[in-house]
Amino acid sequence: MKKSKIDKTLPVPGMSQDDDARPDGGNAMASASTLNLANHFLIAMPSMQDPIFGGTVVYICEHNDKGVLGVVINKPTDMTMEVLFERIDLKLADGLRTAVVNEPIMFGGPVQDDRGFVLHTPGARYSSSLTVTEDVAFTTSIDVLEAVANGDGPQRLLVSIGYAGWSPGQLEDEIGRNGWLTVGADARVLFDLPIEERYNAAIKLLGIDPMMLASEAGHA
Repeated sequence: MKKSKIDKTLPVPGMSQDDDARPDGGNAMASASTLNLANHFLIAMPSMQDPIFGGTVVYICEHNDKGVLGVVINKPTDMTMEVLFERIDLKLADGLRTAVVNEPIMFGGPVQDDRGFVLHTPGARYSSSLTVTEDVAFTTSIDVLEAVANGDGPQRLLVSIGYAGWSPGQLEDEIGRNGWLTVGADARVLFDLPIEERYNAAIKLLGIDPMMLASEAGHA
C-alpha cells in the first residue's frame, strides 16, 4: 500500500484535538500575548544561518495562547503535485494535468513533516479547515485535494509537507532577538509570485530594499 502524505485529519492548534498534538506538545504553560501575527509574513533575517529557516518566508495561519502555526511558502521540495496525487491515489480529471502536475510541494516546516497541509483561497467547506482571512484558508483534510482532482477545488492553493510551530512565547523571543522581520501578508505574494521571488517581495512590503538589508547583514 502506498504511504499517504495527506492524512484524513491532521492536528492543528486551535482546532478540536488532543493536547499532545499541539506544536508545544501540550506541556508548555500558555502565556497571554498582545502580539497576534496571524495573516502576517515572517521573513528570516539575511543573517539567519539556521538550516531549516534561513532564507525563508513563513505565512502565519494562527497565533494564540497555545502557540503559533505557520507554513513556509518559498522552500520547494523535490515532490510535485503529480507525485503527491499518485501517492494518495487520486486521479486528476481530464484537462487538469498540465495545469497542476508540475507544481512543487513546499517544505512547510519541521513539524508533522510526513503530512500535508494546504493554504488556499476560501470557498467550499472542507471537513477540517480554518479561515484565516477572506483571502486565505488553511485546510488539513484530504477533501480539498479531492476537490482539486475533480476540477472544482480552490482557484489558488499552496500545498506543503509539514508546518512550522512555536510554543507560547517562543516566536516572540526570536523576534526580540532580531531573528525575524514581520509584515502583514499579501495573498498575491503567497499564491501568485514565482517561488524564487517571494522572499524579496515580502521584504519590499516593509518598504525596504532587499539589497540594502543584505548589505547591512553582511557588515553586522
